[in-house]
Amino acid sequence: MDTRTSPIRLRLTQLREVLAERGIDALLVPSSDPHLSEYLPERWQGRQWLSGFTGSMGTLVVTADRAALFADSRYWVQAEAELAPGGIELVKIESGTSPGHVDWLARELPRGAVVAVDGQVLGLAAAERLQAALDGAGVQLRTDIDLLDAIWPDRPGPPAAPVYAHRPPHASQPRAAKLAAVRAAMAQHGATHHFVSTVDDIAWLTNLRGSDVPYNPVFLAHLLLDGHGGTLFIGAGKIDAALAAELAADGLRLAPYGQAGSALAQLGAPDTLLMDPRRVTHGLRMQLGAGCKLVQAINPSTLLKSRKSAAEAAFVREAMAEDGAAMCEFYADFEAALARGERLTELSVDERLSAARARRPGYVGLSFNTIAGFNANGAMPHYRATPESHATIEGDGLLLIDSGGQYLGGTTDITRVWPIGAVDAAMRRDYTLVLKGTLALSRARFPQGTPGPMLDALARAPLWEQGLDFGHGTGHGVGYFLNVHEGPQSISKTTPDAHMGIEPGMITSVEPGVYRAGRWGVRIENLVLAVPAATPEGGGFGEFLEFETLTLCPIDTRCIERGLLRSDEIAWLNGYHATVRARLAPRLQGAALAWLQERTEPLP
Repeated sequence: MDTRTSPIRLRLTQLREVLAERGIDALLVPSSDPHLSEYLPERWQGRQWLSGFTGSMGTLVVTADRAALFADSRYWVQAEAELAPGGIELVKIESGTSPGHVDWLARELPRGAVVAVDGQVLGLAAAERLQAALDGAGVQLRTDIDLLDAIWPDRPGPPAAPVYAHRPPHASQPRAAKLAAVRAAMAQHGATHHFVSTVDDIAWLTNLRGSDVPYNPVFLAHLLLDGHGGTLFIGAGKIDAALAAELAADGLRLAPYGQAGSALAQLGAPDTLLMDPRRVTHGLRMQLGAGCKLVQAINPSTLLKSRKSAAEAAFVREAMAEDGAAMCEFYADFEAALARGERLTELSVDERLSAARARRPGYVGLSFNTIAGFNANGAMPHYRATPESHATIEGDGLLLIDSGGQYLGGTTDITRVWPIGAVDAAMRRDYTLVLKGTLALSRARFPQGTPGPMLDALARAPLWEQGLDFGHGTGHGVGYFLNVHEGPQSISKTTPDAHMGIEPGMITSVEPGVYRAGRWGVRIENLVLAVPAATPEGGGFGEFLEFETLTLCPIDTRCIERGLLRSDEIAWLNGYHATVRARLAPRLQGAALAWLQERTEPLP
């Protein structure tokens, strides 16, 4: 197709005509929805529709003569390829939270210019930062219009899938108990009301699940709590009469989804509303009644759900065992097919691995798009094979597979790298250095409450010694049959804040990597649970934590450069493989069991 008439260029032309008609100089399109979700329902995938960039994170800015997409290093190779047909420039930023687009707008636009962004999908904290920067540059900000409606004729409507209950035994804490815990936190803030928009908080708090957001078992809703009850604002027909009666028994009423803003407008003196500025949109905040006192603080549910109970941890361990058994069945079948000379592609990985997971008890669905990247494709951290563009797995090299599942008793996320044919010394070196980083963080002991970013360097140190690094975070929080990316904990280069301390019960990933553009990628990822650590008496520094590795799947030893590992590192790896074998062997038989036994043989 002539790129001058590509769909993206035509859409940008239409948008610029609308901008000119309305006296707007620039449109900001974030990757966001009214709930500030990471994965978006189709209706709010405007950034992708308008730019052609399919990554999950990125911000688009369109002016009369320029279009720029701001993305971090996870997406640079992918973005350059996907943006080219539309003539959109890639602006490389350090991280997904970098305000690069804010600085760009303040610098590039003349005084008196007007910037528009849909306030209904712009986070309150982000809006405050943007407003301050534009005010300083003499640029006006408009947040009262959604210009995508004017140029997107077949824009999808909101999702309408039904909501269902997450029930015992997997939902081990009753809804009433969770509501009581949140109300206790409201009282500590002196709040009479609390407004929640983030869909994973609402799903956790109500013990409900849905399928409105791809890969995350959540549903679109807002929740307004008061001292005794609350209102769930949700689409019509999504909750049936029986489930509505259960909610009513716990004091939760139902109201139309679109009435959340008007309910906020009805609050006034002497009401005090607790609202999380990082987890609510500017548009909703602006509808709050003028007489209502506002208290800004993190959602209590965000902190509560990050700390898994003992019962939840037990179910997660069971889910990990089922997931590990599925991985073994897949890898045994996959390696046998390769040995038979079958033609396998990156798409084959997704199909066969998803089928293996689907056979396991408690499986609900994938927790994210499976990433199967062979050689050069593995160098793109968020690569996704498509029918139009994928690699055949043949010859020599490294196959990176990052995948996960949603189970009634937990959410999994695992990355392994496997040798295909012969691997050279440089590949072994990269693989072993990444493994050393994974082991270093997995074996850490640290005081309870240590901010996650303070632990980040442990995984990077073996790479830094060799002049290597990676552009993504080392670890993210993981939900309990909820979002695969969960806060507030994060193990990354991010500047620590007051809520990033690692506490008992938190589940995080450990996933350092090395990426050789155009050649190969290596990432080894496990999920770990923060648990109390035994320490010598008289330490005097309070409680210490360590990590229990939850993920159960062999780490391939054929790629290891043995001379780069210390004896204590080998001992840890051999101990891990002994645990994997003991936990998974009773769930396997035949070729899958034989594969497990071979891949968990101890290193000498």
